Amino acid sequence: MLLVLSAEHRAHLSCLPRAGGAAVGELGRLALEHLRRGAALRACEAAARKLNVGVDTIQHGVEGLVYLLTESSKLMISEVDFQDSIHVLGFSDELNKSLLQLYLDNRKEIRSILGELAPRFPSYHSLEWRLDVQLASRSLRQQIKPAVTMKLHLNQNEDQTAQVLQTDPATLLHLIQQLEQALGEMKMNHCRRIVRNMK
Repeated sequence: MLLVLSAEHRAHLSCLPRAGGAAVGELGRLALEHLRRGAALRACEAAARKLNVGVDTIQHGVEGLVYLLTESSKLMISEVDFQDSIHVLGFSDELNKSLLQLYLDNRKEIRSILGELAPRFPSYHSLEWRLDVQLASRSLRQQIKPAVTMKLHLNQNEDQTAQVLQTDPATLLHLIQQLEQALGEMKMNHCRRIVRNMK
């Protein structure tokens, strides 16, 4: 699977040859720090002075490397696919080897950083439900008014919460149909490809 780089990301990465071969290591270190702690303008300024290039060049290079490394790590692309993905940039063989080594050395750490940054959504634990039917009231002697009450138990960060929901059977049936339709769409090739790339 190849990583497709947009024109903007190609432009950001195009500063790497201008910064020089030694810059890949420095920019790679800055890109990893950017992932761990966020953007650091002072570090970019220091690197710009050290490499004798503009601060904008360093910032664009770091942004380009962050994108290249995170997307490649998300997709866990192989060594060959990574080389094919960066080949379109037209870099020298030495620069391509440096980028490949940077990717191979850091992809596991990048995946763990991305895993920590991912939002933690509640997960299903159990469901209790009850069907209530009102057959009569003081004003209406004969009526049938059903209601479904559900207590949804969720796990979130090792804590358990509960949500109480109430609806009528017609709305519940409509909701079930919508969920079944969504599950059916998940079996389509396009959706499978999207989900596979999100992991």
